[in-house]
Amino acid sequence: MARGRLRIHLGAAPGVGKTYAMLCEAHRRAERGTDVVVALVEHHGRPRTEQLLHGLELVPRREVAYRGTAFGEMDVDAVLARRPAVALVDELAHTNVPGSRHTKRWQDVEELLAAGIDVVSTVNIQHLESLGDVVESITGVRQKETVPDEVVRRADQIELADMDPHALRRRMAHGNVYRPDKVDAALSHYFRPGNLTALRELALLWTADRADAYLQEYRGEHRVERIWGARERIVVGVTGGPEGRTLIRRAARLAEKGAGGEVLAVHIARADGLRAAPPGELALQRTLVEDVGGTFHHVMGDDVATSLLEFARGANATQIVMGVSRRRSWQYAWGPGVSATVARESGPDLDVHIVTHDEAAKGRGLPLARGARLSRSRVLWGWLVGVAGPALLTLLLGLVPVDAGLANDVLLFLTLTVAAALIGGTRPALASAAAGSLLLNWYFTPPVHQLTIADPRNAVALAIFVGVAAAVASVVDLAARRTHQAARLRAEAETLSFLAGSVLRGETTLDALLERLRETFALDSVALLERRAETGPWRRTASVGPDPAGRPEDADADLAVGDRLTLALRGRVPAAEDRRVLGAFAAQAAVVLDRRRLVDEAGRARRQAEGNKVRTALLAAVSHDLRTPLAGIKASVSSLRSPDVDWSAEDRAELLAGVEEGADRLTRLIGNLLDMSRLETGTLTPLLRGTDLDEVVPMALLGLPGDGVVLDVPETLPLVAADRALLERVLGNIVENAVRHSPGAPVLIAASALADRVELRVVDRGPGVPDEAKEGIFAPFQRHGDAPQGAGVGLGLAVARGFAEAMGGTVTAQDTPGGGLTVVVGLQVASPEAHLGTRPVR
Repeated sequence: MARGRLRIHLGAAPGVGKTYAMLCEAHRRAERGTDVVVALVEHHGRPRTEQLLHGLELVPRREVAYRGTAFGEMDVDAVLARRPAVALVDELAHTNVPGSRHTKRWQDVEELLAAGIDVVSTVNIQHLESLGDVVESITGVRQKETVPDEVVRRADQIELADMDPHALRRRMAHGNVYRPDKVDAALSHYFRPGNLTALRELALLWTADRADAYLQEYRGEHRVERIWGARERIVVGVTGGPEGRTLIRRAARLAEKGAGGEVLAVHIARADGLRAAPPGELALQRTLVEDVGGTFHHVMGDDVATSLLEFARGANATQIVMGVSRRRSWQYAWGPGVSATVARESGPDLDVHIVTHDEAAKGRGLPLARGARLSRSRVLWGWLVGVAGPALLTLLLGLVPVDAGLANDVLLFLTLTVAAALIGGTRPALASAAAGSLLLNWYFTPPVHQLTIADPRNAVALAIFVGVAAAVASVVDLAARRTHQAARLRAEAETLSFLAGSVLRGETTLDALLERLRETFALDSVALLERRAETGPWRRTASVGPDPAGRPEDADADLAVGDRLTLALRGRVPAAEDRRVLGAFAAQAAVVLDRRRLVDEAGRARRQAEGNKVRTALLAAVSHDLRTPLAGIKASVSSLRSPDVDWSAEDRAELLAGVEEGADRLTRLIGNLLDMSRLETGTLTPLLRGTDLDEVVPMALLGLPGDGVVLDVPETLPLVAADRALLERVLGNIVENAVRHSPGAPVLIAASALADRVELRVVDRGPGVPDEAKEGIFAPFQRHGDAPQGAGVGLGLAVARGFAEAMGGTVTAQDTPGGGLTVVVGLQVASPEAHLGTRPVR
């Protein structure tokens, strides 16, 4: 029995219309005569989705009892018995009620597919198992119902259901997704524009990767060797020379011209390992590729041109970028070069760009690392064997009465030369070959005791002897050099890996870095010296070890890092080969020093900025908040002193109560302003305590009409880290502004917790504020165009934002669904371990 086909409508977010699209597809299939049934569809009370169920056959659900409640789940047996051609199964990631046949709904779908039934299903991007952590970091909500990625990837067809975030929010505000009583909470939490945009990008990227994988699979199955330019992929061939950086930048510019362009840098290393690129230059080019958003690949191959073309075709690349050959003119006698070969054999479907650069025609040889090949003792023994050995061998052969023949004598001397090469390397072996050839000629080649050779065959034998000896010496020397080079490169790689790891781990202290340098090169002391001017005196920024140098002249070795920074080393002079690793340490030390100073400067700038916010808020409060209670007090006192009115006892008591209330409000405000002035002078910091919003909000509403505000602040909210007095001012100003702009409709104050933050939302039903003007309402002395007359000078919201940011919080403005403005105050949840804390402002 053939397995059924699975088609999935993948949604970027809830409400984008994946179930609606699935039902529309079902109607189209039914009109074409296909046997379609609805195995299970959740319409969630959405009228338009529910209307599409009319005209389709519905398989009754199976009732499953759980904890005294009956739940409706898909009846797999009924669907199998009905055996339709196509079954619609909504919400693929759904978890079935305990007692069902399978734990997850996707397992039910697998059973239907195994029975040969085609299935059309739906799932949202946030329900994919691999994206759980990413979605939680974006939305703050952990998805409990997930489906393995492989289940979705195995689908025969995947169609993305997508919608612009602002269009989706409008759809929700119109009540097309959730019930009206849930719209405000949804829009202010999960369905924020940022959340929806991030989820949309996740869905688009996941679908694009799935499409790319399907394309590669199709090309492999159908043996398509021609390149399909569905996506611009640019392969850059780098040799490890300095021109590689030019080529990478040129490829990045080419990729920017095409939508979705991708850069792949590839280095082809010969399998014999006889010619290696500088590791440091390759590391720089790898970093550059990653900086421009590309990837770096290392490929082994004997034929560079063939390997490069195979890689490009395997990656479905559309372009190759290469540099003009670094060969000199006479070197073209050995062949046309890699660039010309690639351009000739690339074919019509692969464009090749050959880019000029400064290294063109300057020679293509890469320097081979040389160094100490063998130990000194081995070299001495090699010279002893190479020089004294032939003489001793000649003496021994002279004492033997039987003539062994020239061929055997040559083999004996060759054995001695090989021994000298194995022990001491090239020079002792060449010396042994020269001495052996002379001794063979003088003592064993007729005519003896003469340097002339009578028989030409003997001359050939001696020439072969010298050639073999030289060849063996070269091979041994090369092997020793490669062994030494590999050991050094491994040590360098371990050291550079430590430096890279220290950055990733956040180990950025100068002392730790310098101590590692001292241990690596067995130094007595290391000092990082700095001077303010190019000719100024040196000062020691950091040092480790006893008696560090105070000037570069006092050190055994120094390494400059620019004009004003240098590493001073004491204890021994590092070898020239160590300069590359020393340079890496020096560069890292400079980076750590710059980072430390940038952190300090950022801290000072942050404290200065926060001080400016407090100063601005202080001035705003003096000019704005003192006016209202003073005006009330003056009006009441003027009325009491008026001789024209004979006030009753009740009226006098009411006016005096107004005076007392205004005086109390002034007392609280002046106390706050005094604290703020002390903050400004640096003698006081905001006292961040665990504060209960349920206690602060009512205090902030004193003086406002009681029937104009509706509170929805749950008692179960966690405590927030805030200064109670400042928080009262923040809420009082925001609520006062909302009441003033929402006449005839109560202002809602609602609070909720989201991850490690608590949000307080002040919702009004006034005329609202356009998106382009939302930030402007928080600027000092700014009044929106529709503000009522007498509403103040436009400092209330500026004061609120200044105070909130001084406490580490935020104040933002959003649209109220259905019209109006919602001001959101975000505060950090107080740590359960710390009940008292301060936040420095300066």
